[in-house]
Amino acid sequence: MIQDQDEDALCSCTVIHKDIIRKVKSKLVKDAQLVQVAELFKTMSDPTRLKIINALLLSEMCVCDLACLLNMTQPAISHHLKTLRQTQLIKYRRDGKIVYYSLDDSHIAPLFQQGYEHIIEK
Repeated sequence: MIQDQDEDALCSCTVIHKDIIRKVKSKLVKDAQLVQVAELFKTMSDPTRLKIINALLLSEMCVCDLACLLNMTQPAISHHLKTLRQTQLIKYRRDGKIVYYSLDDSHIAPLFQQGYEHIIEK
């Protein structure tokens, strides 16, 4: 039965719709930008980094607090924070000797939320 469904999803003709191709091609995102989007999703594909994002959705936190919350070492958390900073998912601010992390901008929360909502609706 599954094989029949897969076959139904395949086009059985060879007609090329040039008008559709032209229209879509003019609106496609540039390859360099798609590489950046792929890197963003690659970064977000790690469950620990998603836990960090989830925590930072709720509160600004320092490395020590994140390590305690996630039951991980500070070096391990720092490694993940570096990756998240490199893809501009999080930012930091220094207050004396303490460095606090937060989400980089307002686009991060909806990314996380949409993924989560997609999973729980099934």
